[in-house]
Amino acid sequence: MSDDRVQQYAKLMKMASDKIAKLEVELDALKSKNKSEPIAIIGMSCRFPGGVDSPEAFWQLLNDGVDAITEVPLERWNINNYYDPDPDAPGKICTRDSGFLSQIDGFDTAFFEISPREAHSLDPQQRLLLEVSWEAMERANIVPDKLFNSLTGVFIGVGGSDYLNKLVATCEMPQAYWGTGNAPSAATGRLSYILGLTGPNLAVETACSSSLVSVHLACQSLRQRECNLALAGGVNLLLSPELSIIFSQAKMLSPDGRCKTFDASANGYVRGEGCGIIVLKRLSDALAHGDNILAVIRGTAVNQDGASSGLTVPNGPSQEAVIRQALANGGVDPASVSYIEAHGTGTSLGDPIEVGAIGTVFGKTHSQEN
Repeated sequence: MSDDRVQQYAKLMKMASDKIAKLEVELDALKSKNKSEPIAIIGMSCRFPGGVDSPEAFWQLLNDGVDAITEVPLERWNINNYYDPDPDAPGKICTRDSGFLSQIDGFDTAFFEISPREAHSLDPQQRLLLEVSWEAMERANIVPDKLFNSLTGVFIGVGGSDYLNKLVATCEMPQAYWGTGNAPSAATGRLSYILGLTGPNLAVETACSSSLVSVHLACQSLRQRECNLALAGGVNLLLSPELSIIFSQAKMLSPDGRCKTFDASANGYVRGEGCGIIVLKRLSDALAHGDNILAVIRGTAVNQDGASSGLTVPNGPSQEAVIRQALANGGVDPASVSYIEAHGTGTSLGDPIEVGAIGTVFGKTHSQEN
């Protein structure tokens, strides 16, 4: 091979090497951007105790300091048959109170094209999820019908089905629709099915963190371009007494039905129901489309306690770590944070651990003014 040909090949190899190096830098920059890209909340809707049927009503309830905890309504179960102030009483519940929605039976089957026969087996959690998700999209100025065949993801925190317990208690023969009407995966799957959404679809059950983990997964999916729009949130209804009995036996519930978080008199938490859905989009896309941006999610994180002192015992170092990771993922200085919403279980074990983790992460960096 001639010297000219060798020099020509060497020049081409140098050009190719430089191009590859440039592309690697661009790829790393793109990966970094995807990992930390802020996520915009462009719509939301909810149903909560106290007659709350909109975000505005919820804000008003909080602003007015309304106590929405009530005695168990008779249409859910007869609390007189289950209440016993003795927390060790077998098969009993040590409290008469929880947080309940004012109405859960006003579902329009025709609107969602669900037959009356199928609707009979449909868990009210699924019905509520459909209604609130539709409202959230409308509040985001999105016509739900226009999302058909779109890369929209669904990430919902949803646990077991109390409604299935009620169906079994009727002594009816099991029906085919009992499965799709009560499975958590069907609750989220039905939303994608009715709206024709083709993005990821996940039913998430991580106990108290289910809705937050759903939002985390939705943000990750948006950043990875798995979807371009996401519905995230959670739904929970109290329709039968079994879980309340279990939690009472585990000494989790407050006997007086009040969750006195961070107070010396705290003696447990209070069960409640509701549904909350937010509509998420990458911030860059929301700005480009002129969406109404309600808030921005800078960073999220998820971890686990690991081998702590007990399966249900919180782990302080793990809580510190997940807070630090969320701040780091969002590029947020702890000193700039001026508002913190805590888990607040209202227990003598959980509250000090949570306060300790928050204090360790934020305490040293904050001034008296902030």
